[in-house]
Amino acid sequence: MFESSIASQWLAHTRESGDLEAWLALIPYARRIGVSAEIDEDGVLFHLAPQQGNVGNVLLPALHGGVVAAFMETAASLDLMLATREPRLPKIIDFSIDFLQATRLAPTQARCRLLREGKRMANVQVTAWQQSASQPVATARLHFALADPDQSHDA
Repeated sequence: MFESSIASQWLAHTRESGDLEAWLALIPYARRIGVSAEIDEDGVLFHLAPQQGNVGNVLLPALHGGVVAAFMETAASLDLMLATREPRLPKIIDFSIDFLQATRLAPTQARCRLLREGKRMANVQVTAWQQSASQPVATARLHFALADPDQSHDA
């Protein structure tokens, strides 16, 4: 995609400007399922637009669990790219999700919280909801390896 130094410069520039849409544009699946993001006073708020193609249970209708998981993984990765002390690319190691209730075909939001950032690892918690942040539809915990953008082109 980019040469090493160009990737590092691009990542640093987009981090400084908070250009999440530039990052989302490079993730075809995120675009396909309808992920968007905005920066507000509480950090980054991620959105998953309701799309018929994301339905897993047509009887309810409810979103497919894989779509919800992909939304939350994308949110955690992008949030972490903004939150780290220096520009680094996260590589997922472990992902654990708890589905708390059916995720209906309705707008879905998510927020992330960086629990720990070490030299080589980071832990992120994600909460997704529809009606109210106090009534989550899913929570997730993710562990990432943190890579220097100039040394991560093999992933």
